[in-house]
Amino acid sequence: MRVRGEWFFADHTQAVCRMLTAAGHQALFVGGCVRNALLGVPVSDIDIATDARPDRVIALAEAAGLKPVPTGLDHGTITVVAGHLPHEVTTFRRDVETFGRRAVVAFADTAAEDAHRRDFTMNALYATPEGEVIDPLGGLPDLIARRVRFIDDANARIREDYLRILRFFRFHAFYGDADGGLDADGLAACAAHVEGLSRLSRERVGAEIAKLLSARDPCQSVAAMAQAGVLAQVLPGSDPAVLPVLVHHEAALGLPPDPIRRLVALGGADHAERLRLSKADARRLARLREAMTGTDTPGALAYRLGAAEARDAMLLRAAATGTPPPADLSDRIAEGAAAIFPVTARDLMPAFTGPALGAQLDALETRWIESGFSLTRAELLGQPKAVSGRNRDA
Repeated sequence: MRVRGEWFFADHTQAVCRMLTAAGHQALFVGGCVRNALLGVPVSDIDIATDARPDRVIALAEAAGLKPVPTGLDHGTITVVAGHLPHEVTTFRRDVETFGRRAVVAFADTAAEDAHRRDFTMNALYATPEGEVIDPLGGLPDLIARRVRFIDDANARIREDYLRILRFFRFHAFYGDADGGLDADGLAACAAHVEGLSRLSRERVGAEIAKLLSARDPCQSVAAMAQAGVLAQVLPGSDPAVLPVLVHHEAALGLPPDPIRRLVALGGADHAERLRLSKADARRLARLREAMTGTDTPGALAYRLGAAEARDAMLLRAAATGTPPPADLSDRIAEGAAAIFPVTARDLMPAFTGPALGAQLDALETRWIESGFSLTRAELLGQPKAVSGRNRDA
């Protein structure tokens, strides 16, 4: 197999390789860009491994008229900007000693040494600037079989960085073979080291969970997480049972994956804090949870929350109750989203002021919504009676 793709043969990318090879150094594409190119899926990040030391990479880039940025100098990484695109150029490395996320590394001279410090065999594939694949650890058969397998000893790889537990499930969701299931040795190692997840920052866990739930169909991975005790560790109280039904409804409507929508389907509590969600995502999570368990009609939800959130809430409600979404869901949501309450505060003044004005507006709006948005302004104002706090929502 050979690496192909427009990104691979782009002049600016090949220029980064030439700056290294012309000086007698190795330049090997590595990791996700090689993996994705061989699978025929989009490539987002371009990583290049080399035996050139970081200061040498900087000097060569400057001499070639390219822009070197020392984004990860301590780890041997220089971002070389060419054609306005970043290329992560990292010196071959080998681990000397590891402490969870932290590690003492030393520079190395070969791809074989560098490969052993990576996580999965499918991520330890390299390619020359001509596209020839170099496979130091036998990762190519795993990639072809879509088998996510830890390099060497799974337990050792996990102890180097406990985030690799979550990455194992995420990579299976994106690249694994659903029929083949998850690698048994990897799954056992994840279960054995589940307590190590408590050492990770909530930001790192949150970012990884968001990526996992962005997969087209993460259901098998999430179910395996529950089986291994991982789901209970990172999202206590969660249950994967509703997720497959939601994913089915999403697919039927052609909706793209949405991590927040799927997080609601998992249930549980304190997700916003545990995953360090942004304020906007935390508010959306809370709104969808409330709407999912409420009784508002699709139109009422669309009026209050907007069309997109109303649709999400109704899909979640359908998934949780095991019933199909209403056949006319789109029409009912569109009607609610377009509805405009015909009464304003000015219509009720001066008969109502202050808190009484707000209460009367709320009561009339509730009646209007319950009528399916059919009551007219004249019909609503024909009953201007004040509504007490006891029956304002009647």
